[in-house]
Amino acid sequence: MEAQPDVVRSKPADVFSKIQKKFDQEQETREAIRAAVKELEQTARELLTSLQGVHQCTKDRIPELCTQVEPYFDKVKSHLSTIQSLLPPNTYYKYYDHWKFVMQRLCFLCSLQVYLKSGDLATQHNVADMLGVHLKPEDGFHLEVEDYLLGLLNLASELSRLAVNSVILGNFKQPFEISEFVSNLSGGFRLLNLKNDSLRKKFDALKYDLKKIEEVVYDISIRGLHS
Repeated sequence: MEAQPDVVRSKPADVFSKIQKKFDQEQETREAIRAAVKELEQTARELLTSLQGVHQCTKDRIPELCTQVEPYFDKVKSHLSTIQSLLPPNTYYKYYDHWKFVMQRLCFLCSLQVYLKSGDLATQHNVADMLGVHLKPEDGFHLEVEDYLLGLLNLASELSRLAVNSVILGNFKQPFEISEFVSNLSGGFRLLNLKNDSLRKKFDALKYDLKKIEEVVYDISIRGLHS
């Protein structure tokens, strides 16, 4: 007859007391993360407000605007570092919903900053570096590729607004640059087999953003405003 394993006998009160203690610890962590994310969201709103000044900016003042918002990106890094320090090991996805939406907004803001500074597409590596987070899940707190892609789609919407407003400010060249950029961005997304519902819906909106930009370019062209 096989030996039976020893049974550790515990009082029900002790069992449930330990479980409650774990619940309390998780709640404390959750509340601390919520508080840190709230500060991050506030900084993201301030950064968004500042960067949207580009819609009232002449082209020669855009570099100055980009320089002025750099301290906000430093604050974002600091907030994200705080959130990382609050996470117990291997719990990224357990708390991910707390910062998911603000990370998507931050990806958009990073990509907008890169575009305004250089006219280039921000890579996932660029954005992760600007936020001070990792790229790979196994490294810990990282940038989800879906958040990065949603940020780029939000960038397209912002640039469609910029195309219109740049004309109002007398910059007839910028809509053509935006049109080429967003067209290439759209082509890149068409290479992807998008299974995420949010990404698919947002990509559908990209088609309308591109159409809006193309209408601005067409109007400039037929009026002979672009040399």
